Amino acid sequence: MTAEEIESRLIQLIATITNRQPSEIAPDKPFHELGIDSLGFVEILVFIEKNLKLQLIASQLDRKDFETVSSLARFVSSKL
Repeated sequence: MTAEEIESRLIQLIATITNRQPSEIAPDKPFHELGIDSLGFVEILVFIEKNLKLQLIASQLDRKDFETVSSLARFVSSKL
């Protein structure tokens, strides 16, 4: 799966979490500016682990990888 495909899936998820339209989710905007709180972060992590079959704890996820949708999508894509 490409980073673009992952980014698209994450945008859909974040739109659902924040009750927004996907077109309102800018992939380069920091998560906290998108309205993602700690519960939202957990939902995103669970989604990645369940749907993309990536164990994030063992994947060396760094804070910089979890700044924006784009950075997270690139990280996940590189680990698949």
